[in-house]
Amino acid sequence: MTGTLTWRQLRDLRTSEFTDAGDVWHRVSNRSDADRVRVDRAMTAKLRDTQESESAEAALGRLRRLGRNFQYLHTECGLVRTALNGLAADLAEPQNLLRQALADASAQNLTVHEDGSVSYPAAEVEDLTGAKKEAPGGTVRGHDGLTPAPPVLGADGRPSLYPGYSGFKPLNPNAARAQAVADRIVRAVRAARDVDARYAKTLNGLKAEKGLDVTEATLKDVFRDTADVRSTAGRHLGEGVPEDKSPAERKKWWNGLTDEQRQEYLEVAPDLVGGLDGIPAAARDEANRTYLPILMDELSREGGDDAKTKLDALRGMQDKLNAPSDPPMFLLGIGDEGNGRAIVSYGNPDTSKNVSAYVPGLGTKLNGEFVDDTLKRAQDTAIGARRIDPSSASIVWLGYDAPQHVDVMSKGDAQRGAPAYNEFMAGLSATNRNADPHVTAIGHSYGSLTVGTAAQRSGGIPGADDIILLGSPGVDAQKATELGVGKDHVFVGAADNDPVTHLPSKDEAALGWALSGPLGVLPARDLFDIGNDDVYFGKDPASEAFDARRFKVDDGPEMIMEGGGFDAHSQYFTPELDPESAKNIARIVAGRPDWITTEEHR
Repeated sequence: MTGTLTWRQLRDLRTSEFTDAGDVWHRVSNRSDADRVRVDRAMTAKLRDTQESESAEAALGRLRRLGRNFQYLHTECGLVRTALNGLAADLAEPQNLLRQALADASAQNLTVHEDGSVSYPAAEVEDLTGAKKEAPGGTVRGHDGLTPAPPVLGADGRPSLYPGYSGFKPLNPNAARAQAVADRIVRAVRAARDVDARYAKTLNGLKAEKGLDVTEATLKDVFRDTADVRSTAGRHLGEGVPEDKSPAERKKWWNGLTDEQRQEYLEVAPDLVGGLDGIPAAARDEANRTYLPILMDELSREGGDDAKTKLDALRGMQDKLNAPSDPPMFLLGIGDEGNGRAIVSYGNPDTSKNVSAYVPGLGTKLNGEFVDDTLKRAQDTAIGARRIDPSSASIVWLGYDAPQHVDVMSKGDAQRGAPAYNEFMAGLSATNRNADPHVTAIGHSYGSLTVGTAAQRSGGIPGADDIILLGSPGVDAQKATELGVGKDHVFVGAADNDPVTHLPSKDEAALGWALSGPLGVLPARDLFDIGNDDVYFGKDPASEAFDARRFKVDDGPEMIMEGGGFDAHSQYFTPELDPESAKNIARIVAGRPDWITTEEHR
C-alpha cells in the first residue's frame, strides 16, 4: 500500500491479495531450496567424488557460492512470504472493526463522509418543558483517544463544543451514536496505518545488493532480516502456538498446518516450536539448527563469563552438528535459561522402536564438558543399543537446572525438573510412529532423583517401560515398586567406589563431612558402623530393601587409595572404561533386559 490509508481503502482492501502474493514468494522460496539441494547433493557431490584437480577445486568453489546464493534466496523469499501473510492477518482486525462501524452507521441512518466525519439526522425530542421539538442534525469527527479531540460541527456547520445538546438536556440522541461510530472509524484507520507502516519498513529491508554474493556479512544480514520479520509478524505467528496444550494436542495442531505455515515457524520463529514437546523430531531439529546461530549471536553480544561458557558450548555443539555423525544427531531443544538447556538425540526418536532419554545430574550445565562428555554418553548408548536392535535412539535431556555441588543438593531442582521431563516424554509418545515403542528413562547421579520424582508423579513417566538408575544418591522412594513400572523393570548400576551412591542420609551427613568431605563418606560408614540401606535421598536403589534389578558394573578406582575421587561416578556409560556397564545399559535400552549380567544387592 502507498500513500495515506483512507477508510474507503481499508474497507475495500482484499487481504487475500497479500496472501496470494505470499504464495508466489513461497513457490520461489521452494524452487530456490530445490535448486540448492540439486547443487549441493548432485553437482557438487559428484564433482568432489570424481575429480581431483585445480580446475575441479575452482569449480567446487563456484558451486558452493551458487549453493549459498540459492540458500539466501530461499530464506529471504520465505521471509517476504511470512511478512505478507502477517500483514494480511494484522490488517484483518482493523478492517473488521471498520466494517462493523460502517454497518452500524447504516443501520442508524448515519452518513459517513470521505474524510471520515459522520453526519446524523434531525430527531424529534422533548425540551425542558416537555414540549416536543425538532433537534437539528449535525456532523461529528472521530477521535482515537490518543490525540486531542478535533473540533466538531453543529447543525449550522460551525464548530460547536456540544453538537446536538442544549444546556444539560440532550436534544438529539443521534449525536452520541454518530460520535461513537466516528471514533471507531478513526481508531480502525489509525491501527491499519500503524500496521501498514510497520510492515512497509520491514519489507523494504528485505533487499539484496546487486551482483549477489553471499558472504559472511550477508549471512549476518539474514539473521537481522529474520529478527525484523519476527518482530513485525511475531503476533501473527505467536498467537497460533498452543503452548498451554498437551503434547498430543500440539502434534495435532502441527499436523493441521499447511506446509507453508510449518515452514514459516521453522524459518522465522524457530524458538517457538523448536522446544515444543509434541512437534516431530525432524521439525524440532530443523528449527533448533536455525535458532542456534541466532542464540549464539545473542550470547556474543551479552558478554560475561556465563554467556561465554554457554557460547563456547554452543559453538562446540554446532561443530558436532555440522560433522557426519553415526547415529545422526537431532537437536530437540536449545536455550540459555538457567544453567543452559540442550536436548540431543542420537538417532531419530520418532522412527526408532527403542528410545531412551537420559537425565544427567550433579554438576551438569551447558559447557564444554557437556559437549565433550555428556553427549558422548548418549551416543555410546545409542551405538551399543543399535548393535542389538538397529531401530534404537538415545537422548540426553538437559531440560532443567541440576545442582552444581554436592553441598547444595536438595529435592527442589528435581521437583522442578520432573514435570518438564514428563512433558518431554509425553511428546515422545505422541510423535513416535511405532505401534508399541519401547521407552527407557535413564537417570544418572542427581538425574536419578529427577527421574524418580517424575516416576512418582500422577500417572508416572509417560510411555516409560523401563527405568535405569545410575550412580544414584537415592530417588526419594523406599522401594522400586513406587516408580510405577514394576520392580522387575527398575534397573540399578552402582559402583562400589562411587561416592555419590554412598552419600549418607541427611541425619548422618555430618559424620562423613567431618572426615574430609565427600571422600570421607566410606570411611565414616565403616568407622561408625552406619547402615548402607539409607542414602542422601531415601533408600539406596542398589540395596536389597529397595528390590530393583542390580546389574554388573566395574567398581572403578578407589577414591582414596587409588586417588580415584569421583572417577567411578562418571564411567557407567563409557565402553572404554566400563564395558560391562555400557553393555548392560544398551541391552536394557534395546529391549533385551534378559541379556544383562546381574550383581548382588548391597
